[in-house]
Amino acid sequence: MSEDASIPRVALVTGANRGIGFEVCRQLAQLGWIVILSARDEDKGIKAADRLIRERLTVIPYQLDVTDLDSIENARQRVADEIGRLDVIINNARIHYDDWQRVIDADMTQVREAFETNTLGAWHMTRAFLPLLRESKHGRIVNVSSGAGSLVSMGARTPAYAMSKVALNALTRMFAAELAPDKILVNAVCPGWVETERGKGGRPVDKGAASIVWAATLDDDGPTGGFFRDGRAIPW
Repeated sequence: MSEDASIPRVALVTGANRGIGFEVCRQLAQLGWIVILSARDEDKGIKAADRLIRERLTVIPYQLDVTDLDSIENARQRVADEIGRLDVIINNARIHYDDWQRVIDADMTQVREAFETNTLGAWHMTRAFLPLLRESKHGRIVNVSSGAGSLVSMGARTPAYAMSKVALNALTRMFAAELAPDKILVNAVCPGWVETERGKGGRPVDKGAASIVWAATLDDDGPTGGFFRDGRAIPW
């Protein structure tokens, strides 16, 4: 057993008051982790965290809007002051699965909004929390991506969402290369199409969340700079 095995790891999950993000918080907390459940809407985050706290899990609600630099800095300062460490960021916040659009006539306002949350939000989060991650012996960054961002199967639909996820995948590769000397593992994960309040007919949400938890809990010699679903590499 390593000398820090008894110290619970700390993870921050964005966009976590419902769906996959909420289930990721539950699964990590069930492993004995301290989990920061962040949500743009403070009341919704508190209510979601309370559900997990009633399960006797260690979950802390934070208000956090990944498109607001002041909000990100406030969250970073809270983590530094209240917990003093961070091992994992899971960039889960995302918007605009625009399956009603095609690239030829896409609403460019929605495209910009998708990039602000799905890509730049993860970029800002990673930069802000890097000092804390660098102090961890087991730093991990998990970018929740999508098969919609795979160039192999790309079509004309969901242009805002798909292009923002392509960019998130590129960001994953770049951060993985940059942070390899720090031994911080950076990976993109597609949870698959799951059954949530916004997505019907998919697989159980706990299966999609398990893909993300796998990347968050990789051994120190695990892969970095990859794109995975269910622990297996998928095409970029």
